[in-house]
Amino acid sequence: MFPVKELKRSLLISIWFAFLTFPIMVIKVDAIERTVAYRWDNMFFVAFGSFVISILAKVFILRKERRAGLKKVKKEIAEPFVQRILREPRFLYPLSLAVLVFALVFPSIFSTYQTNIMTTALMYVVLGLGLNIVVGVAGLLDLGYVAFYAVGAYSYALLNLHFDMGFWAVLPIGGLFAAFLGVLLGFPVLRLRGDYLAIVTLGFGEIIRLVLENWNAFSQGPSGIANIPRPGFFGMQMSFESGITYIYYIVVALVVFTIFVVNRLQNSRLGRAWLALREDEIACQAMGIDKTKTKLIAFSLGAFWAGLVGVIFAAKTTFVNPASFTFLESAIILSIVVLGGMGSIVGVICGALILILMPEYLRALSEYRMLAFGGILVVMMVFKPDGIISNVRRSYRFKKQSPKQVNES
Repeated sequence: MFPVKELKRSLLISIWFAFLTFPIMVIKVDAIERTVAYRWDNMFFVAFGSFVISILAKVFILRKERRAGLKKVKKEIAEPFVQRILREPRFLYPLSLAVLVFALVFPSIFSTYQTNIMTTALMYVVLGLGLNIVVGVAGLLDLGYVAFYAVGAYSYALLNLHFDMGFWAVLPIGGLFAAFLGVLLGFPVLRLRGDYLAIVTLGFGEIIRLVLENWNAFSQGPSGIANIPRPGFFGMQMSFESGITYIYYIVVALVVFTIFVVNRLQNSRLGRAWLALREDEIACQAMGIDKTKTKLIAFSLGAFWAGLVGVIFAAKTTFVNPASFTFLESAIILSIVVLGGMGSIVGVICGALILILMPEYLRALSEYRMLAFGGILVVMMVFKPDGIISNVRRSYRFKKQSPKQVNES
């Protein structure tokens, strides 16, 4: 029997959802005829649809809890099926090779427009993996990550404008500038955690954007910097289509390099120190781990990847201005990490591809595409609150040896 309390809650959810979508779904303004039409049937469909979805979600959750209550609780931690497949070399290596081959032949199969969209999605994959070091692994909530992204983009724009430096020369410099800025941010916030850290990093991101917007002599203010050259290849002149393809392959190489480095970092001594810092700072410090050094390395490495992507962003768009680096960008990158799975490399990749590609491929829904996109995200987080591919908490077990095994050893 379905609880009456849950029915009332679903009814309230449907009313609230209909109220929130009222300006979009019900009111239609014709600017040419200067008329306003009210589509009350849409309001009914939204309320009824959200009520049904809420009921189905509640039934699913209650059934899941009931099954879990009937089963015996196991002491060992069960590893998800996807993670189990990804840990098996016989599955992991062929799957990785197939994905890499598909990425390499992607521009030959699809149009330039699709290649350009995929380039943007892969850039957000690198941004998500960089923020995953700070948020997912080290447990430091950073809401100003877009500031490092802006530093990388403006590094290329300004160094090319004043010193005529090329893309390949500025690429490591932009990453190092962002890493240095990450260290400067890390020093004042070493004692902060949780919400306080989030507020400070949010303010830091806004400070960088406002400096770029108002310091006209340095960054040319809101007008931005235009005519930024695209990456060169031994002085060869490339057309618009070939330039997009070339940038795509640069981003693919950066994604592969980032996955390799981040995976090695997570399995290293430093990665285990980050995990300990995320779980309990006091216990981490009591075990002899240098908390200051560990936090600074996390901030600087995460900022380094954002700086690299910022340089590529400036080369891809050939124009930068402060409007491209608002808080919304930080929110999107953080959503990629949370949606994909905190600390999970494969999850962050999937989260970036979903969050960036889905709005583009939902354009067929016209004015309702962002509403459908938000609804899909809500459903995903209801049914997968730990992320699409959640990371498994490490556990160590000691097996008791028999007297025979002890004597043999």
